[in-house]
Amino acid sequence: MIELLLPARCTGCNACVTACPRDVFDPVPDGPPRIARQADCQTCFLCELYCQEDALYVHPYADHARPQDAGAIEASGLLGAYRRDSGWDEWAEDETLRNQHWRMEDVFRRARGA
Repeated sequence: MIELLLPARCTGCNACVTACPRDVFDPVPDGPPRIARQADCQTCFLCELYCQEDALYVHPYADHARPQDAGAIEASGLLGAYRRDSGWDEWAEDETLRNQHWRMEDVFRRARGA
């Protein structure tokens, strides 16, 4: 479930607003989008994939909200891990990451602290 949008990283491009199939975000004029309907998040990670600034954190569990400490998430190295490990955007030509979606269980384990 979407847990964090880090305003300091967000450029206000609204890619997450456009990518979200459940309309979880509301655009905000001259600012970062707002997580408006968190409970509607289906944990598809599309917002994370399309956020080139790695300003979003989606917790891998979808059953209920799990508030996160923004500082701890930034320090954890999880921001951008889904995009990288999926071989998305700037990593698309990296032979070691191409088509690595099967590795996402490793990302989920790190998020759970396992």
